[in-house]
Amino acid sequence: MFDRESWLSLLPFVVVCLAVAGIGALFTNSSVKTWYPQLHRPEWTPPTWIFGPVWTTLYLMMAFSAWLVWRGSNWTAARFALLLFAIQLVLNMLWSAVFFGMRRIGPAFGEILLLWMMIIATTVAFYSLSLLAAWLLIPYIAWVGLASYLNFRIWQMN
Repeated sequence: MFDRESWLSLLPFVVVCLAVAGIGALFTNSSVKTWYPQLHRPEWTPPTWIFGPVWTTLYLMMAFSAWLVWRGSNWTAARFALLLFAIQLVLNMLWSAVFFGMRRIGPAFGEILLLWMMIIATTVAFYSLSLLAAWLLIPYIAWVGLASYLNFRIWQMN
């Protein structure tokens, strides 16, 4: 469908990642304005306005990372790594549904830990195929690590 050498082949990866972001936002938008401000949160909680730009940047980095793996590897080599990538995308979307949609802070903590581990597994799998692809996921690991701890603290405080 797309020539692997063409930058146009990056487009489906961007569309999928931003679609996941959009679906997650459907669960998040109303709760961020109503429920989330009512929660007790640690003093170090990032300001609400920072989440949009950070997540948008991370989703674009994820798309580019997956594209590098797809583009630079034969399908047999890349298949498992891209399967892990797809699983972590689903888990990413599910966290928004559990935390903001269902407002289940405890189960969301368990889910985000699973997500964090899957991101690490994806990064390790990407590393064997593209060093740059793996490095592009490091900020994502860090941000979800912070989000995991924030989720835990909010769970404790509420």
